[in-house]
Amino acid sequence: MDLHQGEEVVFEGHPTWRALLSFYAATTAGAILVGVIVVLAASLAVGIAVGVGLVLLAVLVGFVRRMATVYMVSNQRLYIRRGILSKRVQQTRIDRVQNVNTHQSLFDRIVRVGKVDFDTAGTDDSDFVFAGISRPDRVVAAVDRAQRDAATWIEK
Repeated sequence: MDLHQGEEVVFEGHPTWRALLSFYAATTAGAILVGVIVVLAASLAVGIAVGVGLVLLAVLVGFVRRMATVYMVSNQRLYIRRGILSKRVQQTRIDRVQNVNTHQSLFDRIVRVGKVDFDTAGTDDSDFVFAGISRPDRVVAAVDRAQRDAATWIEK
């Protein structure tokens, strides 16, 4: 990502692997089910190979999904980039952020992840959500610091 003149990164990260635990659990259960069906239809060795192969594929897909999402807060803007081959980028100026809300379900609190939702002024594309963030309080503090820095810079 290209930074503007005078722009400094306050927070940058990806969703944490813990945010994908439900995805990993569901795909592992599905892989076991498919493996059992293959064991019943073919043989034990083929069933185990299919089950292990599907679990490894799920781990790879989860890793790629996680690494293909980048969240960034700078002293000038919020930035979300998703995708590897095709990319979707969302960004807005930090002074357009009106509210910062966090959400953690009981499961999220147990695995120490959360969602940070930014309410921004303006357009239909004003929905900014950093999902699957480890320690969402750090992101809120980073945005608060960036907004204070931006306000100080404007006053100068």
